[in-house]
Amino acid sequence: MIRFIITITFLILFLVVSIPIIFVEWLLQKHNRHAADISSLRIVQWAFKVVIAISGVKLTVLGEENVPKDEAVLYIPNHQSYFDIILTYSRCPDLTGYVAKYSMIHVPLLSNWMKRLYCLFLNRDNIKEGLKTILVGIDQIKHGISMCIFPEGTRNKEPQEMMPFKEGSLKMAEKSGCPIIPIAITNSAEIFENHFPKIKPCHVIIQYGKPIRIQELDKEQKKFLGAYTRDRIQEMLDTHGELL
Repeated sequence: MIRFIITITFLILFLVVSIPIIFVEWLLQKHNRHAADISSLRIVQWAFKVVIAISGVKLTVLGEENVPKDEAVLYIPNHQSYFDIILTYSRCPDLTGYVAKYSMIHVPLLSNWMKRLYCLFLNRDNIKEGLKTILVGIDQIKHGISMCIFPEGTRNKEPQEMMPFKEGSLKMAEKSGCPIIPIAITNSAEIFENHFPKIKPCHVIIQYGKPIRIQELDKEQKKFLGAYTRDRIQEMLDTHGELL
């Protein structure tokens, strides 16, 4: 329980103290947008790394060399925990926007940082608005900003098997031509969700798969891209048991 209290206290303090920082970043972007963007990225990554340290997570990272350093990508992870965002975002080598549920847009200060960092808010109940969001994501990728979306649509409470992937989640890669980076995350729910409200130290594995380049796939794989990507992640997850 102490870790939970410390984590929440740190996050609240960070959001409050960062109010003038957001303003400074806003001024900086008028002169050098890229420098301001990278500065914002590193600030939030620092905060997330502090949260990871407070949580006592032992993190094993595999295949990070598979992430291209010279082009934007679409990250596709499985999803078990709120910590999936903290763990993966803290390791993004360059600008990356996450696709979040629409309700997050109403969270003060947090949503300000998310907007600064090219995150998008997806309204799954409004097809037209959802399509607009995906189109923005495609445009951001074309301008060198990587995106991350959880294609299961919500957190999965069954760690042994992923839920079906929503095929529309892969549209940003299909329409932009960027590579897909499948990410397999094991045991992240053990940090928090499995014994809410306590935060407990545990061992988490994150594995980055080899880039999936859609133009290199056959017709059947392209037709069921979500299922194909899901299978690649499942293959990685199946090897993690021996590493825990």
